[in-house]
Amino acid sequence: MICTPICEMLGIRYPLFQGGMAHISDAKLASAVSNAGGLGIITAASGDVAWVEEQIDMARSLTDKPFGVNVMLMGRNIEEIAALLARKRVAVVTTGAGTPERFMPMWKDAGIKVIPVVPSTSIAKLVARSGADAVIAEGGESGGHVGDMTTMALVPQVVDAVDIPVIAAGGIADGRGVAAAFMLGAQGVQIGTRFLTALECSISPVYKAKVLKANDTSTIVTGRRLGHPVRSIKSPFSRAYAKAEYTDISDDDLENMAVGSLPAAVYSGDEKKGSFLAGQISGMVNREQSAEEIIKEMFEETENILNGAKKWVK
Repeated sequence: MICTPICEMLGIRYPLFQGGMAHISDAKLASAVSNAGGLGIITAASGDVAWVEEQIDMARSLTDKPFGVNVMLMGRNIEEIAALLARKRVAVVTTGAGTPERFMPMWKDAGIKVIPVVPSTSIAKLVARSGADAVIAEGGESGGHVGDMTTMALVPQVVDAVDIPVIAAGGIADGRGVAAAFMLGAQGVQIGTRFLTALECSISPVYKAKVLKANDTSTIVTGRRLGHPVRSIKSPFSRAYAKAEYTDISDDDLENMAVGSLPAAVYSGDEKKGSFLAGQISGMVNREQSAEEIIKEMFEETENILNGAKKWVK
């Protein structure tokens, strides 16, 4: 059995986080991951305070294991969301789109473990100084908002830069990826794209089908012109958006093109208007499984790979 210090810190069986995917990571998926031994994470990206509270309460009715909530720090109603998480005393908060210093005292006083997503060593050092319990080093292979650095390059540099545990994210879908993350110095992994095809994931059938049919070149990054690049599966919407970036369309009009595109993909599977966020490892995801099956399979593969690693050493 694989157990790292992050397991002991959070009270989980496997050193695996489920990504807090906007409009996707709800109580049903998070509780399934937590019940399977990982750390399930609910998204608060929509900024709907009542919905987040409802999902936290629902998750607590579905699991007695730890779970977390992901917060987009530049999102809507962030002050109210932050206060809600402290009041609810959730086990873990992961953060993105900014740094959480201003909320750290409140969350720490509530006994919450705070684990920011970081795209660089400078941000990792900053949040470590402010009291983060660990960091998630996420490479640009991941789905959704991405940075420039790859997971392979980013993770070991973050490991060397901070004295707190590092979780690797981006481009990990099986035991090979988990084993590689450990070799880079990470104490755990965060998985998003593979859970899109979990039986407990409630995205539209069209969305799931796109992930299942994807190959190694099926994703595209758009939004670089506006400074917030996003990786998604190629679709009529993403191709049109990519083309528009190189025209004289105004930044405001370009921004408006994307409004509502993720919900259109998640809830209705609208191929013309929907943005189907997914990572580069979509081509490795080829079947639907329960969250438990996904996690068990990944860590059985990891153990086998690590146990056989010495075959290359003479």
